[in-house]
Amino acid sequence: MTDATGLEGSLFYGDNLDVLRNEFPDHSVDLVYLDPPFNSNASYNVLFRDESGNTAPSQIRAFEDTWHWGPDAVDALLDLNGTPTGNLLNALTDSIGENQLTAYLCMMGVRLVELRRVLKPSGNIFLHCDTTAGHYLKLVMDAAFHGDNFRNQIIWRRTAAKGLATRRLPRNHDMIFAYAGSPDAVWNMDEVFVPYDPKNIDPATLEHYRHEDADGRRYALDNLVNPHKERPNLTYEFLGVTRVWRWTRERMQQEYDEGRIVQARPGAVPRYVRYLDEQRGMPLGDVWVDIPPLGSRDLTRRGYPTQKPLRLLERIISLASNPGDLVLDPFCGCGTAVIAAENLGRRWAGIDITHLAIGIVEDWLNEIGVEPRVLGAPQDLGSARDLAGRDPFQFETWAIQRLRGFRPNERQRGDGGIDGRMRFRKTEGRRRPDGLAVAQVKSGRVAPADVQAFRSALDDANADLGVFLTMDEVSAGVRAAAGRAGRVAIGDREYPAVQLWSLADYFAGRFPDLPIPASWERRRLL
Repeated sequence: MTDATGLEGSLFYGDNLDVLRNEFPDHSVDLVYLDPPFNSNASYNVLFRDESGNTAPSQIRAFEDTWHWGPDAVDALLDLNGTPTGNLLNALTDSIGENQLTAYLCMMGVRLVELRRVLKPSGNIFLHCDTTAGHYLKLVMDAAFHGDNFRNQIIWRRTAAKGLATRRLPRNHDMIFAYAGSPDAVWNMDEVFVPYDPKNIDPATLEHYRHEDADGRRYALDNLVNPHKERPNLTYEFLGVTRVWRWTRERMQQEYDEGRIVQARPGAVPRYVRYLDEQRGMPLGDVWVDIPPLGSRDLTRRGYPTQKPLRLLERIISLASNPGDLVLDPFCGCGTAVIAAENLGRRWAGIDITHLAIGIVEDWLNEIGVEPRVLGAPQDLGSARDLAGRDPFQFETWAIQRLRGFRPNERQRGDGGIDGRMRFRKTEGRRRPDGLAVAQVKSGRVAPADVQAFRSALDDANADLGVFLTMDEVSAGVRAAAGRAGRVAIGDREYPAVQLWSLADYFAGRFPDLPIPASWERRRLL
């Protein structure tokens, strides 16, 4: 196997296909979990509509996961030429056309082949999807990982069925396809049990464990007779009854002395007291209904629309990896798999193509005291300028997230001069944050009038404080305009109403003076 030292603890910004090919050696990953995006709300007549090659190439953006047939899909298909995955995708394209669905499958196919390369023979991969493209993805997984390595199609009930379905049943479950790297892949039998919930025990278990002792503990009376009759060494008289017993006389006496063997009446066959709370639990099946979706007050909620429950990822990682193993999420989104791996003592790496997602994961890790390596993001003013020139929106998102505790806008337009927000608690004792700080990013030249306009935007947003973020240091006139905004009392302190902060300050380790973000208060609760 390849030593994966240097990959762990890393968040990679970029196209996961490029990152996998350039950064991950063969057989370097123990467990892959991926929850790839797809336009789940699109109707099938749209997904199957034939598209010309002149449309925009396939792309992934956070919250915007529509795929189109174009040059990228064609290139992916050419990359797979002559492979089982390529043969399958060519057949599918011939059958159902060049459309959003086949573009998506080509993009996924070339990535799944790379994931097969980096996965160890002892490793496992879990692909999370829904019914929109799930059954097509199962075919692609069979081609990339070989059908013999298929383990399970897990059904996760993500929510209870809602509403009256007049034309079809409600869709309220996701699918998770589990494949092994080889027949000898890791599988932890100790994790294949769900602890019994005393308040929600199934009828069959209640019937078996129908007795209760003086302390209210449920127990069953189990058979002590050995099913194998020809065992002379285990044939003896105990409590006046001669049988072929399961245990030696010494073990029987010990259990009796400890109160674990009872006899209903003289001459009756003794029985063993087996307590429900000492059992490993219910065997875990492939239909998971015991893990609810994130609630609105869940402390792990990051505001990411496709975020999955931490408990779901912890179950998968516990089942199919060991402490110290490397867990990879190539579509890491808000980072639930990364956090679950950290919680369980696994090494981890995450990849995402948006600075929004990488910033959210970075903040979450910081909240639990972990500093990740972020690769592919600007590391100096030169690379920051390069990003601003190539993709102004991604630059804006990345820059706002340098202000820890701030969340960037999800949309490019209609922001009213506000590019990011941070909630904080300004009134002692309030349960909810009642303070608001906002930020604006300017990558080009800045004039005093820009600061004055930002001050008006603060008032329009009913914000308490503002940070005006620039690429470089500003002129004396701009600083004077910020100073004229005055100061604001928050608690027992005063803060400048408008603070100037440059990326030169950031790379030098200087940060604005702001109240503690409300999100940072999670640290003492997680």
